[in-house]
Amino acid sequence: KTSEESEAVFYFPGCGSERLFSQVGLATLAMLYHAGVQTVLPPGYLCCGYPQSASGDDINGKRISTDNQVLFHRVANTLNYLDIKTVIVSCGTCMDQLLKYRFEAIFPGCRLLDIHEYLMEKGIQSEGTTGRQFLYHEPCHSPMKQHNPLKVAAALLGQEVVLSDRCCGEAGTFAISRPDISTQVKYRKEEELRKGIHALTGKDRSNGEVRILTSCPACHQGLSRYSEATGLESDYIVVELARRQLGESWQQGFVEQVRDGGIERVLL
Repeated sequence: KTSEESEAVFYFPGCGSERLFSQVGLATLAMLYHAGVQTVLPPGYLCCGYPQSASGDDINGKRISTDNQVLFHRVANTLNYLDIKTVIVSCGTCMDQLLKYRFEAIFPGCRLLDIHEYLMEKGIQSEGTTGRQFLYHEPCHSPMKQHNPLKVAAALLGQEVVLSDRCCGEAGTFAISRPDISTQVKYRKEEELRKGIHALTGKDRSNGEVRILTSCPACHQGLSRYSEATGLESDYIVVELARRQLGESWQQGFVEQVRDGGIERVLL
């Protein structure tokens, strides 16, 4: 679907969308490909540096951030003919860190944008389904800075999406470092999830009628801990969108497409 005039974006997957839940990064790439966008990826498995800085290892956090910026300058110089104006992320934590990267000096005139906001701007929309309703969990580090997340989710999915309030208790390494506090947070979130299910179905537990969506890898992991108690399945908005737009076997189909001449590898 692309030509020399097609819009080009730079996508930074981050650890969560590339290693922890690789289907998120794959769905992001699949939907950009479906939209006819040329997507530039950095070398694999780059961390943004936020986890190191947040845990007190500021020296390593700054080193990682600086190394990445040098690498991205090389990418920009090598691919300057693409005129990249948008840097895409699929993680709010990466977004917060990348806001410090001075991308305007790397890709002049560019903006940082979440994949869901970008797809909404491109007019991507699926038809609503009568067989399932959706709750939306807003991450503490929301990647959506330009538009209301509920409106974005509703526009992409073609149906109403209801907010499920409260922190999921994951908060990156919080659930590991302070399980005593995070467990209390989880009790309160579980109560909120049950309220959401009841408001949508009149039941206290989902039997597949309700799914909870989010836009944060850590929250996706945290929300999965409630599935046994609530029956809720957690997923990413862009993964649900790829499933609807491209079919249940979207992963295999996309990989086969791009392997057939859809990938250009560039040595920096």
